[in-house]
Amino acid sequence: MFEKLNTRIEPNMRKTAKITVAGAGFAALTGIRELRKRLPDADITLVAPKPEFVYLPSLIWVPYGLRKGKDLVYDIMPLLKKLDVSYVQGSVSGISEDGRTLQTTAHDIENDTLLIATGGRYIKKLPGIGNAITICEGVEAAEKMRDRLQEMDGGTIAMGFGGNPREPAAMRGGPMFELLFGLETWLRQQGTRNRFRLIFFSPAPQPGKRLGMKAVSKLLNEMDKRGIEPHLGHKIKSFENHVVATEGGEFAADLIMFMPGMTGPAWVQDSPLPLSPGGMIKADAMTRVAGMEGVFVAGDGGSFPGPDWMPKQAHMADLQAVAAARNMALYLDGKPAAHKFKVELLCIIDTLDRGMLVYRGEKRSLALPSMRSLHWAKRYFEKAYLRHL
Repeated sequence: MFEKLNTRIEPNMRKTAKITVAGAGFAALTGIRELRKRLPDADITLVAPKPEFVYLPSLIWVPYGLRKGKDLVYDIMPLLKKLDVSYVQGSVSGISEDGRTLQTTAHDIENDTLLIATGGRYIKKLPGIGNAITICEGVEAAEKMRDRLQEMDGGTIAMGFGGNPREPAAMRGGPMFELLFGLETWLRQQGTRNRFRLIFFSPAPQPGKRLGMKAVSKLLNEMDKRGIEPHLGHKIKSFENHVVATEGGEFAADLIMFMPGMTGPAWVQDSPLPLSPGGMIKADAMTRVAGMEGVFVAGDGGSFPGPDWMPKQAHMADLQAVAAARNMALYLDGKPAAHKFKVELLCIIDTLDRGMLVYRGEKRSLALPSMRSLHWAKRYFEKAYLRHL
């Protein structure tokens, strides 16, 4: 399938600058679109292990049969050809020459400016964490949960999320709320809800606080209405022997779904890139990597200044990538960066048949009640986004 992936896509016009984009997620694809719009003659190269994009927001529907894993994996080669972007199949392994060389498992790639969009990684240090499934790791994890659910005719299912104590923004709790409410809905639809005990756990006493206090109240009320037991405000100790152990007690679970806190990608740890206390690439509000001229970062792998509720989500990655691309164009033109990314949290917390809209900006916030129309809006947005690939 991938025999010709290292073959350069022939350019249609003379190139004037070498740009490298590392990654194939939301930030990377938004970055190359914006770069091509602003720099029609540039020589743009994208580096990623596979020429694939996974639509992560819809993984929450795979365990319940609303989506299949293959529905969410897209070949990006047609998009790269359309945008006249070269592709190198490989993983990033380092950076040198003050950012002018990106080291990969394929070969070194020289650039005039670089966008790092390789994402973050989940912290897997808790004892027994191999007993828990982290759905945002990809299709395989979502399908594993689907298969486990199909094998169960009752029992206890525990879902929760943690954070990175040294990087407050490095958590992703939204998908776990969606997975939780979606599971309760699905069990009722199957007629088996009475056979299952559902527990939601988090070290945060007010989970979802980053969404705003109005949202927290709605989420906790939704759990109470659905008979979901909260276990909140206690540090998580381990998942050994299929037991969720916390400093506030422990409980056995037949299935554990857990979203750990995030840190930077493994390859940055031994690189000259400046790192935040939480292990992410340190950047400013214009996405410039500190102390490295012409190097930018967007998405989950970056540590940016901003409010403590600034999310790690696809929408935020897109906003950062647009700002990065605009500033990269200015950099190549010898001009100072001028574009700050907008800080905005926007999501629909889906429950499989309904959805709750949550918005938070620097000046206002909003949490709409659960509505069927918002579930369909989330499905529509998925189709609208994927039509561009």
